[in-house]
Amino acid sequence: MSHTAHIRSHRKPRRSATTSIAVRAGVASGVLGMAAAGAASASAAEPVTQTLELPTLTADLATQVAQSADATQQAAANYTLQAERDAAAANAAKQAKADLAQAKQKAEAKKKAEEARKAAAERAASRSAERTVLSATTSSSTSTSTSTATGSAAAVVAFVKAQIGDAYVSGGTGPNSWDCSGLVQAAFKSVGVSLPRVSQDQSTQGTQVSLSNLQPGDILYWGSAGSAYHVAVYVGDGMFVGAQNPSSGVGEHPLSYDPPTGAVRVL
Repeated sequence: MSHTAHIRSHRKPRRSATTSIAVRAGVASGVLGMAAAGAASASAAEPVTQTLELPTLTADLATQVAQSADATQQAAANYTLQAERDAAAANAAKQAKADLAQAKQKAEAKKKAEEARKAAAERAASRSAERTVLSATTSSSTSTSTSTATGSAAAVVAFVKAQIGDAYVSGGTGPNSWDCSGLVQAAFKSVGVSLPRVSQDQSTQGTQVSLSNLQPGDILYWGSAGSAYHVAVYVGDGMFVGAQNPSSGVGEHPLSYDPPTGAVRVL
């Protein structure tokens, strides 16, 4: 007999395959039963609300959002600034255009004023030269001019001298106010001579005579024959009587006071 025969074996007895399968089946059946019971219990309870967990806003994402907001704000500020600059530029262009137009107007007005001043100076110089020539002519022709009026010429001279001091009124024909042609017409009418009413027509009556050969009663005119703008009566001794203007009225003046252009003799 072996020396180990009396020692009991420590190995557990082997289960048969049939027993193992039966145990496994029982366990599975129990698990399935518990699962079915849990499902039935869950069906009887209130529905479970499913909660979706949003992604957490990380630091990088927050930085990107802030940068995007800053960029949008900066773009809006840039657009506003550009709009203000465009408006300012448009206003500046409009003001510059207005200033240029005003400067042109001022320059044109200055130019016209200068031209008018030059023209006035030229007229004054021309009148002065005419007076000088007339004075010399009158002095040299004194011996040939008739200073004493006779007949109808004397009556015409007397008539115009009688009106000295009367007022000048445009369109006036007497008896106390006259214009230049109205006085001349009335003077010649007093001796039976009919003259046209206006100075332009009176300057073409009778015969044209030289200013160096004047006689009392001759009609003096200013301007050109047929388009004269003023007339008066020569009364002798280098003097004339005429209705000059509203400030001086009817007066007697030397030829040098306002040298005439020409003269006609009607009597």
